[in-house]
Amino acid sequence: MRAAIFRGGEIVVDTVPEPVPGEGQVKVRTLACGICGSDLHARKHAPRMVEMAKRIGRPPMDLSRDVVFGHEFCCELVEHGPGTQRKLKPGTHVCSMPVLMTPAGPLGIGYSNQNIGGYAEVMLLSEALLLPVPNGLEPQHAALTEPLAVGIHAVAKANIAGNEVPLVIGCGPVGLAVIAALKLKGLHPIVAADYSPARRALAETMGADIVVDPAHTQPYATWAEHAAMTAEEKAARPPWQAFLPPLKPALIFECVGVPGLIQQVFAGAPRDARIVVVGVCMEPDSAEPMLGIMKELNAQYVLGYTPDEFAASLRLIAGGAVDAAAMVTATTGIDGVAQAFEDLANPEAHTKIIVEPWR
Repeated sequence: MRAAIFRGGEIVVDTVPEPVPGEGQVKVRTLACGICGSDLHARKHAPRMVEMAKRIGRPPMDLSRDVVFGHEFCCELVEHGPGTQRKLKPGTHVCSMPVLMTPAGPLGIGYSNQNIGGYAEVMLLSEALLLPVPNGLEPQHAALTEPLAVGIHAVAKANIAGNEVPLVIGCGPVGLAVIAALKLKGLHPIVAADYSPARRALAETMGADIVVDPAHTQPYATWAEHAAMTAEEKAARPPWQAFLPPLKPALIFECVGVPGLIQQVFAGAPRDARIVVVGVCMEPDSAEPMLGIMKELNAQYVLGYTPDEFAASLRLIAGGAVDAAAMVTATTGIDGVAQAFEDLANPEAHTKIIVEPWR
């Protein structure tokens, strides 16, 4: 079968053996798979990913062998393997967390030499993790379940009380998912910042109330304008807080993931801000702990999602609560994956490109 393969640091098109489902597994045909920012990072920083996997005890990629990326997918059930319950019929459209359940424990899909990801015509999934796609949802929209779940999880980990004013730094796919999740929580106003006009427009579509171009306006100053306490809230503060600016609690999501961003957030954040780090920085970085101490900042790093959050994300997209279609800016076949990686470097051109291996 054909696949877009990560080989020797590049994306190439070639054939790989079609996988055979093992115990509890099913074979599926990939209908749609989103290109994730993590895939772009993996291509550029693969040795760093291998090093980090070893440090935390996860099976690392062997970069001398082929890897088929792709972990944001919607598939069609083709064949049941041994030991399956066969509750879903062949032809059913399904989503799944990018994990295979094995006797050795759960193993990831997409950054593995063994487990083929969604940039291939066929892949394997665990029957126990399959979620049927509801409401005739288009595969390219169902494939956005995974990135939306990242935003849903990030907002859940923020431990929202309900009186915060959120600021989202970066409006790529992760930032947009966070904005959508904040809107679902009913937390307003949502302030979002990005240098790209196209992404600022998408941020508004997904639910941002105020968008900021950092090239012309300081995001934290704009946030402060919209976080001012009412006279009643100011009067209700304890006397010892009178010396502090009369601002509602700050909830800041860092959704960029490049060196220097966390330090910028530390510098711009008001006292007692809660900071949720969602963007994946693949390089060593530094921030001034004393700055965080002086402001009593609270930093929460997040990764992935829970099975319940993943399932809820699929239902939200299928039910129309999240405008998934707005995030898709292009589709491509296997032959176009390498070019799509290049195209995604331009935020004005694309936000999310969907791979359709059957094309």
